[in-house]
Amino acid sequence: MVSKKTVRYQNKSRNLNEVSQQIEQQLQAQGFKTQSRQLPTGFVIQAQKAGILRDIITADRAFTIMLEGQPDDFTVTVGIGKFIQNLAVAAIEVILLSELFLLVDVPEMLWTLHVENGIMKEINTIVG
Repeated sequence: MVSKKTVRYQNKSRNLNEVSQQIEQQLQAQGFKTQSRQLPTGFVIQAQKAGILRDIITADRAFTIMLEGQPDDFTVTVGIGKFIQNLAVAAIEVILLSELFLLVDVPEMLWTLHVENGIMKEINTIVG
């Protein structure tokens, strides 16, 4: 199983820097530890949920959110992968490999799908 979702937004006229910041702030408000970086093609945000359940199920897992494109035509990709201390490495892996997302077991996948769907709903709300 690979966990990865991509949504394309067109005719939204959104500043990707602002969208990226809003997504990161929303994740932080929900208790995620985040890190972000600007890329030549957009932005990458990595978010890791803090707490006991995360420690038991997903100690080294994080969501990677990529925003790429132009204000009127951009994509948002959300996937699960290892939490990488050096986000530049994560960004390079996402760009070059496009399959940073790892295989996960059933309990982790259930948690991942639940949180991933919530993140995508939040992103849809932010983008409009």
